[in-house]
Amino acid sequence: MRLSVVVIAAAAAFTVGAALAKLPPQSDEAKAKAAETAHKAAWNDKVAAYHVCRSMERVVATYRSSPAGKSASAPEQTPPCADPGPYAAMQITPAASKPLEASGAHSPPGTATSPPSNKATSAEMTGPRK
Repeated sequence: MRLSVVVIAAAAAFTVGAALAKLPPQSDEAKAKAAETAHKAAWNDKVAAYHVCRSMERVVATYRSSPAGKSASAPEQTPPCADPGPYAAMQITPAASKPLEASGAHSPPGTATSPPSNKATSAEMTGPRK
């Protein structure tokens, strides 16, 4: 009895310790690979849904052509099956080709810690309206 409690407590402590461990941040290459994998998985889901839709259409057509399908009610209108087409790799913009605005180059180097040195208001500095 005591041994099982000790084993359970040790397993729980190990699991909590492993769950709280901090992993290093992912590199840009790893992030791009993860995004590409997610994109391909989404495309695979669309292809699978298309194949299921086509399969259901074939089953309905077979049923309607059989003698039992002669007394079936009118078919319900459903959208046609959408073929996702061939897989197109995700286009990733390299970091070097991003515009300066997206890279944060226009931002000031730090936050302001004191008010501006002049006491003039914005209206006084820009002058009267034209």
